[in-house]
Amino acid sequence: MKNQLFALIGLGLLLATASAYAQTGTVKSNVPFNFTVDTADLPAGEYTFHTLGTTEQAMAIESSDGNVAKVILPNACVSPHAQEKTKLVFRRYGAQYFLAQIWIEGRERGKELPLTKREKEVAMDYPAQSVVVVATLR
Repeated sequence: MKNQLFALIGLGLLLATASAYAQTGTVKSNVPFNFTVDTADLPAGEYTFHTLGTTEQAMAIESSDGNVAKVILPNACVSPHAQEKTKLVFRRYGAQYFLAQIWIEGRERGKELPLTKREKEVAMDYPAQSVVVVATLR
């Protein structure tokens, strides 16, 4: 009886872990403009965004050609409603774009990148505009 209980608890934990891992998702998007992430300037192109580890705190950004890879530590952010589409949100100042948020369809929680020193400097000269790029969940 005790062994069955431990087996049942172990199975439950395994299923919970697999479910949590499946929810992390990999976001893929074709970004049509050059943009900045943290201190890195990235060229326009196709990128994959995925979490690293089971805690979902760190994320990797990789270009489809494998030339660009960046690790970021975004903060959690919350929306009052579940997202209708998987998307990337950029803050645009003049002709410069900064990655701001990553959202996955059906979720109320997303990832948000804090403003960097460079972005704060650019923001002094231009008003911010939000630009949304639709992405896919793989």
